[in-house]
Amino acid sequence: MNRINKLFATKRENILSIYFCAGHPTLGGTADTIRTLQQKGIDMIEIGIPFSDPMADGPVIQDAATKALRNGMTLKKLFSQLEGIREPLNSQPDSLNSQPVSIPLILMGYLNPIMQFGFDAFCQRCVEVGIDGVIIPDLPFKDYLEEYKPVADHYGIRIIMLITPETSDERIRFIDEHTDGFIYMVSSAATTGAQKEFDDQKQAYFSRIKAMHLNHPCMIGFGISNRQTLQTAQANAAGAIIGSKFVKLYEETRDPAQAMDQLLEALKQ
Repeated sequence: MNRINKLFATKRENILSIYFCAGHPTLGGTADTIRTLQQKGIDMIEIGIPFSDPMADGPVIQDAATKALRNGMTLKKLFSQLEGIREPLNSQPDSLNSQPVSIPLILMGYLNPIMQFGFDAFCQRCVEVGIDGVIIPDLPFKDYLEEYKPVADHYGIRIIMLITPETSDERIRFIDEHTDGFIYMVSSAATTGAQKEFDDQKQAYFSRIKAMHLNHPCMIGFGISNRQTLQTAQANAAGAIIGSKFVKLYEETRDPAQAMDQLLEALKQ
């Protein structure tokens, strides 16, 4: 069973997924960041593929992507860094941080670098390094159905689709019918970035989707940075996705463990 499906089959609420941008704040920190996040109890990880024009992302993640590209991060290099992530680190056999990574790993990136790599080759490398799913925000749903889904299905890779407050009920049900894993529920039509609270309009959107009783679980992302936004997300979906807040803390501390500790503390406030 795909690790994403296994997670949602065994844990139905309060799931926490963390996003970070590969190559940021340092070029070689990908594997250590993943292992550290697992050791901290994170349920799922989204690994950002840096791109020069991340149109769905706000200033924090845009800046991280720019710096990652300047550091020399490429998709080919990212796959190389992910090799062996599902295996234990022999150098530290007694350390929790040396354990093989068993939680779901998702690549999140834009279509251009993936097309340049070749989607079949991309999926093949995902399988080789232990990636379970992919989020491609600018992939048109028609192209997904006709060209990308058959290839991804062949390799057992889940393509996660996004919905927003503007997405119609009809389209949401269509997405629910033709995808697998979970649905990424974007909290607003804006770009990524921390918010202090979700207003009544956003909460009405959450309630609308919850009342639809979709086949697949939803994860709420964009804007989660404190206890109030986290609890609202957890009350209306299977869990929450946090990106900008962690990326900002990681840049400040340059230590994934310290950044995660500070994020967990912020989520209590």
